[in-house]
This record gives sequence, structure tokens and C-alpha cells, in this order.
Amino acid sequence: MKDEREKWARVRIVTIGAFFGLLFLCVTARAFYLQILQHEELVRKAEKQHQHRVELTPARGTILDRNGTPLAESVYMDSCYAEPRRIKDVDGTAAVIAPILGVPKHELAARLSANKSFVWVERWLPPETAARIRNMKLTGIGFAPESKRFYPNLEIAAHVIGFTGRDPNGLEGLELKYDSTVMGNTGYMVTERDALGRNIAIKNTVVKTSSPGRNLVLTLDKTIQYIAEKELAKAVTESGAKSGMALVMEADTGKVLAMANYPTFNPNSYSRYAQNNLRNRIVADSFEPGSTFKTFVIAAALEERIVKPNDVFNCENGVYNVAGRTIHDDHPHPRLTVSDIIKYSSNIGSAKIGYRLGEERLSRYLRGFGFGERTGIDLPGESPGNLKRRWYGIDTATISFGQGVSTSAIQLGSALSAIANGGILMRPYLVERIVDDRGQEVQKFEPQALRRVVSPETSQNIARMMETVTTEGGTGTKAAVEGFRVAGKTGTAQKVDPITRTYSPSKRTASFIGFVPADKPKLTIVVIVDEPQGIKYGGIVAAPAFRGIAFNSLAYLKISPRVEAGKAPRSVEIMPSQSPPPEQVAEGNALDTPAEGEVMPNFRGMSMRRVMQVMEKRNINIRLMGSGRAVEQNPPPGQKIRGADEVWIKFTPSA
Repeated sequence: MKDEREKWARVRIVTIGAFFGLLFLCVTARAFYLQILQHEELVRKAEKQHQHRVELTPARGTILDRNGTPLAESVYMDSCYAEPRRIKDVDGTAAVIAPILGVPKHELAARLSANKSFVWVERWLPPETAARIRNMKLTGIGFAPESKRFYPNLEIAAHVIGFTGRDPNGLEGLELKYDSTVMGNTGYMVTERDALGRNIAIKNTVVKTSSPGRNLVLTLDKTIQYIAEKELAKAVTESGAKSGMALVMEADTGKVLAMANYPTFNPNSYSRYAQNNLRNRIVADSFEPGSTFKTFVIAAALEERIVKPNDVFNCENGVYNVAGRTIHDDHPHPRLTVSDIIKYSSNIGSAKIGYRLGEERLSRYLRGFGFGERTGIDLPGESPGNLKRRWYGIDTATISFGQGVSTSAIQLGSALSAIANGGILMRPYLVERIVDDRGQEVQKFEPQALRRVVSPETSQNIARMMETVTTEGGTGTKAAVEGFRVAGKTGTAQKVDPITRTYSPSKRTASFIGFVPADKPKLTIVVIVDEPQGIKYGGIVAAPAFRGIAFNSLAYLKISPRVEAGKAPRSVEIMPSQSPPPEQVAEGNALDTPAEGEVMPNFRGMSMRRVMQVMEKRNINIRLMGSGRAVEQNPPPGQKIRGADEVWIKFTPSA
């Protein structure tokens, strides 16, 4: 009996020992799992339970023009926050801060009395405003550095650069297209919570500062952009037009040097402008190209060898009936050569060439030039235009002189560059390099040839024909640039009335497209003026803007003109590193002083914009150096300018 009891006692001891041993192993395994394997995850969860993060605005990378001038940059500004539970005198605090911020006291008091540990009072304060509030040393009021997007050149290149929201995510332009590239890492602040989940106070002012994203280096040249915007604004305002577009490209690479829209806007305060002002019309809008389209139709016919430059066409004295419709020429001619069809812009001659080429071949060449499809430029919202797949009746005739087809300005510029560079269609682009915040190159974009459209021989032939447009008797004489050969084409297209869906008797799109120098093309320039009033011809409205852009851009790029015997070409060299700033101080009276021979005005203290106005009015050949306001000049004020004198003005940034 005793042995039986001892046996069961040993069994119970072993069982209990095994149970506790197994339990210990389970606890050890669980502890190992939690303390070792799940350590980082549990720490993260614990911090999340007793800390609350307040994200700060991330910094974005800088956007620079091809010379390294900033077009968009991020600056750090103080944002004011409050810890309502630490503020004992809400009304008193609101009373002293409200007048400084310019907000109603009751609104600020409501914000400061919220049952929260953290609220924003005002973000991105000017330095002087932040300093005034900081010096008051108010309990529960603090500051954190946040990044704010800033556009130092105001309206210049606004439609290309775009803008950001408060997030600050890109909303338009390159800011939107390359949003993920230029967006930096987000910084944050931390608030503490007690065991019951109640917020306590700010742990540290900034736990992690935001870091900038990558930088974009563009093909855009800020000086050429300024020239294009200035000349375009002049053309639109003087003609009473609705809007305008100007595009400057390198003919052989596809690099966009300038892309101007008018009216424009200031991206620092974009919300103040109408939506129409924010749209980049050069890529987003399509329009009927009118007679500028004849260039590509005739190029296709020359390439197919169905016409020669001196072939003669019957232009019917300006009236031609075809497919039940009547085609008119503004300037009637009985017979014209192919070259003269471009020079005098004959609709009838171009229509007959289109019919000789045929629907299939004409459509194939126009698509080869890129019409009817997006160019692939690195901007959002590009329009493909419209080139019909199936043509009926009179379509071949009307498309041959630019009606019944729509294109964008960037398509026109790309197609014209193919004529200028020997027949190769290049993809237009704006971003040349992507670099990190240490200046190391991350990615480089090279010129990209899409396809050959026409032969070099055809390109040369069509270029020579286009030169006649700017010579005596042509439709684009106002586009001629002294000392340079200019190849161009005018266009004056009827607009379709959106209500009647028929061509408007009064609304026109005036345009001029061309490249310079015609013998060695460097720049392709497109100027479009929408709905000019009064005289509506492209050769009158758009050609002078083309000339101004070409003249000043060639001088800035130091491209020398051809010097004819006995003539000295007039030129202006523009070399600013920054565009003229808004006028802020008195400019002097140089414009109001009558010129007595070639006398050097007093430019000291003037902005670059004002100096350029004086130069333009007096036809003075001056070299501009630096940026800001004039501090030095040669010759001195009042001294006569002799032909051998070196005339220059030096600028320095305003203090």
C-alpha cells in the first residue's frame, strides 16, 4: 500500500514538473519572439501609441535654366503653431497676434481654444512677421521651419515651370510632370501622449528636417525667354488680340529655348488668375494652321518629285471651283511657280499641288512631320491636334492650305525644325539634366531623332522658297532681319465659331513661322496671335514679333550677321544673367531727354528693362553685362558716341 502511494506521488511530481517545464519553455519562446524577433515592430507601435507626428512641408529641388539661373527654388520660412492646452490666456494671446497676422481676433481665439495639443496658427510667415511674434515669447506659441516654393523671376516662363499647391504637389507644368523627381523627403515634429492617450506637449521643435529633391536643369534660356515674352506681349497688345504664343527651338536638336504665352501669370500667386491664364497654350491648344501648312504640303510634293520649284500652276485669277466649293486667293494671280505659291501664299496653287500629290501620300507625309500625334515633349496636357483618317470631297484641297486640320504650336515648331535641319524630325524637350542636391548628375537627356521625313535636298529647296516670303513682294517682309537670311511663312486662318460651327467672318488666327539664319539654321521660331483686331494678317501682326525675337536672340547668342559691302548691320547684344526685375525706384529721364546726335544717356541706377527701352528708342548698340541695376557705363553720360567706341553698361544686383 505504501509503495502504491509513493509511486503515485512520484508520478504527480514528474507531471507537475513537466507541466511547469513546458510552461517555462513557452514563456521563454514567447519572450524570444517578442524581445528579439518582433523588437523593431513593437517599438514602432509603442512610439505610435504615445507619439503623434506633425508632418512639415517637404523641400523641392531647384529648377534652373541652361545657364544655371534658378527659375524655381524652395526657401525655408517659419510657420507659427500653437499648443492650445498650454495657453492660459486665449483672448489675450489672440488679441496680440491677430493684428500682426491680419486675421479676425475671434477666428484666431477659436483656433487657440481647440481641444488639441497642436494647431497651425499661420504657415510660411515673412521673416519680419515671425520675428515680431517670436519676440513676444508667448506661452504655447512656437515656430517650425517649413519649405515654400518660390519663383524668383515672377511671370517669366510661368507656363513652362508651372506651380505647386500648399502640399506642395506640382499642379502644372514641369512641377507636375517631374513632381516625384523634385519632391524631397518630408520633415516632421512630434507631440507626446500620456498613458490615457492625452496629448501633452511638443517634444522637440523639429525631430527631422525635410531634405530637398533632385534638381532639373532645362534647355530653356531665361534671356531668350524674356525676349520672346516681351515681343509677344507687344504683338498681342498692339493688335488688340485675345492671346498669343511664341516658341523658340534649336533647329537641329529639338531643345526648347523659349516658350511664351500671353496673357501670363505670377506662379507665386496663381490663385488670383483666371484658369485660362494658367494653361500652356503652346502644348495644350490646337488650332487651324492656315497657310503655314503649305510649307509641308509643298515639301512633300518636292520629295515625291511630282513638282519642281519652277513648275507653273494656273491659279485661276483667285477663284477656283472644286467639288462644289469655291476656293479664293486674297491676292489673285493668273499663273504662279511653286516657289511663288509660297511667296504669295496662294490657296489655289497649294490645293492643286495637294491634288497632284494625292490623299494617301499627303496624309502619310503630314503624319511623318508629326501632325495628328503628340510630339512627346516633357510637359503635361499635350494636345495631339487633329488630322483626319478619312478624307472626303474637298478635304484634300482645304487641308493643303491649312483648313480642316488642327495642330499645336509645338507640333508646328517641331515640323518646321525638320525642314530647317535637313529633314529629320526631332523630339522636342525641356529637361536636359537631372542632378542631386550635391550637384552630381543623375540623368542626362540627349537629342532624339524620331525619323527622317524629307531629304536634305528637299529641305534646301523649300528653305530657299521660304526665303522669298521675307523678300520684296512676299507676304512676310516685316519678318526680315537685317544682316541675316530669313526663311519663313505667314498664316492667316479663319476660326470656327463654336456656336454656329461654321467659319467666323471676323475671327482669325495670325501666325508666322520660320528659321534663322536660313543658310545655317540655328533657331526655329513660331509666333501665333489669336483673334487680332483690325488688320488680321500674319505678315502684319505676327511677323514683327518674329523679327524682334530673332534679332535679339541672334545678338545674344553672338551669331554674326552677313556684312554686305558698304553696310554695317545694326545689332544689340543682350547679356543679362537675370531678367529685369519689377520697377521699384525712380528710373531717371533718359527716355524723356531728346537725343542730339549720338550722345550717351545717363543709365546709372536704371533697371535692365529700362535700359533696354532706351536702347530700343534710340537705336543704340550697347553691350549689357550682369544683372540688377546699372552701376557703371562707358562712355560717360553726355559724351558723344563714336563708331570706334566700345559701348557697355555693367549691372549689379540691388542690395
